Amino acid sequence: MKEFRFRIILIAAAFALSVYLLYPTYSDYQNSKYITEKVGKIADSINASSPQMSEADMEAILEAKEDSIFSSDPSFKSDREKRIKLGLDLQGGMYLVMEVNTAKLFENLANDPDEVYLEVLDEAKRESELSDENVVSILTRKLQERNIRLSRYFGSRRDEDSDIIDNLLEQESDAVTRAIEVLNNRINQYGVSEPSIQKQGSRRIIVELPGIAKEEEAKQLLQGTALLEFKFVKDPEFANPILNRIDEVLAKSLAADSTLLAGLKAEEDSLGFEQMSEEEKRILHPFFTYGRFSQYTGDIYVDSEDRDIITSYLKRVEVERVIPDNVEFKFSAKPIINEEGKEFYTLYLLNKTPELTGGVIESAQANIDPTTSEPVVYMSMNSEGTRDWARITGANIGRRIAVVLDGFVYTAPNIQEKIPSGSTRISGMDDNSEAKLLEIVLKAGALPAPVDIIEERTVGPSLGQDSISQGFNSTLFGFLLVAVFMIVYYKKAGTVADLALFFTVLFILGILAAFQATLTLPGIAGIILTIGMAVDANVLIFERIREELRTGKTVKAAIESGYSQSYSAIFDSNITTFFTGIILYQFGSGPIQGFALTLMIGIASSLFCALVITRLVFDIMAARGAKINIG
Repeated sequence: MKEFRFRIILIAAAFALSVYLLYPTYSDYQNSKYITEKVGKIADSINASSPQMSEADMEAILEAKEDSIFSSDPSFKSDREKRIKLGLDLQGGMYLVMEVNTAKLFENLANDPDEVYLEVLDEAKRESELSDENVVSILTRKLQERNIRLSRYFGSRRDEDSDIIDNLLEQESDAVTRAIEVLNNRINQYGVSEPSIQKQGSRRIIVELPGIAKEEEAKQLLQGTALLEFKFVKDPEFANPILNRIDEVLAKSLAADSTLLAGLKAEEDSLGFEQMSEEEKRILHPFFTYGRFSQYTGDIYVDSEDRDIITSYLKRVEVERVIPDNVEFKFSAKPIINEEGKEFYTLYLLNKTPELTGGVIESAQANIDPTTSEPVVYMSMNSEGTRDWARITGANIGRRIAVVLDGFVYTAPNIQEKIPSGSTRISGMDDNSEAKLLEIVLKAGALPAPVDIIEERTVGPSLGQDSISQGFNSTLFGFLLVAVFMIVYYKKAGTVADLALFFTVLFILGILAAFQATLTLPGIAGIILTIGMAVDANVLIFERIREELRTGKTVKAAIESGYSQSYSAIFDSNITTFFTGIILYQFGSGPIQGFALTLMIGIASSLFCALVITRLVFDIMAARGAKINIG
């Protein structure tokens, strides 16, 4: 037995290592079963004590209980991290195809973009959506067709078009790379286990979030650009004349009959505004009919139902002409609810140029304000931001400054005193969950350009469980079918091949667990295919041994000759298949890569089992003089 010692130790070590690597997967399955049973008992208890509780409240309580149980034991998390990861199709979750809006990036990068540039950029964006050509190529081509040099909008006037094009292409590629990095940081901080983020083409990103429960919350997290700005709110004395001018321009523009408008003005002078009908007010003062102006703050309060009307008014060309270039209107992120339950959004008139941006934010922390009990996010700034913030707050005590995130005002407090520490806060969130999302977005950084969701699929957990069950049943059925055939056709030798087949599946799963690979439904298909292919090498070997025994050779000589003469055919077939797997993995994506990975691991495992394990068993049997029945 001494000549077999090395191979026995090698096989035993491989077996022990595979079992060790797969134990966390088994343990995680037992943990999940335990948590499910415990949560089920809690659900039964709540149903018995509070049968009137809504389904949404019940789900929120059970979700919190499940998280609490899972967090109570550190080994639960450790086992979850070390288990064989399950893909989206097996675990359920969200699949998103996102596209980086590089057109918006080039709009921000351009120097003094005019109407011509914006028109060309819009055309380039629409054309790029219908072809594989990137935005840079289309944009430069269209500008050159109009005899406009790229230096008009990018770089300096001395720069050549070719240099500017190279720089823009680099900016476009870098924007997608940075977007992937930011999305990855946000998802990791959010706590999604086993996410997958991959680049597809020049500007698309594939995001898979297995096991995600709150789809809308996840989309909000991924799409928020995190453009944080601090802007001063204009005083009522400044805002009032502008609003009156907007109202006058709208009245003239919207009035179908100028004679009627003149008559209504005369009526207003004689009777007063309050005595007029709602229809007459709408004609005479269209803006103030939908937006209530506050003389104290200078803010405009807009009914949620009228928000789109006010937005459309502000986008009209004649209105944009009367709004100064250095100011802009921004809505509040959240509505105010009055005593009657009606929702009103606040419309602020702000300086267009921010005093400070989110680039100076060093850290963010969601918490509860001890005085008001509302959720807030506390922020601290770097040294540069601290210095600027102290200067801004010290020179503008009493003025209101708005905290604008992604184009919406979250809060607009008065500056009470100089803030030398660089600390500030954002309020205006509905709950702590929203504050936590904002904290993650601020800490992970801003996206270089907006990302749009162009495709979205959701896989329910029950559908994922069905896939696991069907995949497991298919694997078991395939294994048993092959095992029975080998035993019936090759007798004792077939039993040895089945033992090697068991080790093959064990080693495949062990390697997947070792490299923390993700098992998908196509991956299960790869395992099933491997089961069918794994006995192919044994069939070749058995047939050669059978032929050698017929020539009168001894069992030991027949085994030696059978293996040596089968090597070329075995290696040729498996190596060509392995190369195919490499090509599929290199150029494929998602499911195709999962299939290729398990196929390649399966080929390596099946070769080891066929050439080492079955050979060892045959050599031991021959050394002991046991009869080898090959059918």
